[in-house]
Amino acid sequence: MQELLVTIAQGLVESPESVKVDVDEPNEEGIIVYHIHVAEDDMGRIIGKQGRIAKAIRTIARSYAVRNNTKIMVEID
Repeated sequence: MQELLVTIAQGLVESPESVKVDVDEPNEEGIIVYHIHVAEDDMGRIIGKQGRIAKAIRTIARSYAVRNNTKIMVEID
């Protein structure tokens, strides 16, 4: 999952070397939180107009997680 998020984010930003994805341990509900970090200048590119790109990233990540029977949440930092 982490590699998938890195690949998606690197394709969207101008400085792909600044993309970093951190993973938290599952919380008490079993949800794994993924934090996508990008350069300050690329925040608009990763979020998109009215959050459409961010929503699409979350949708892809959730569909991948469902296939693996896990619960996830994606945050963009």
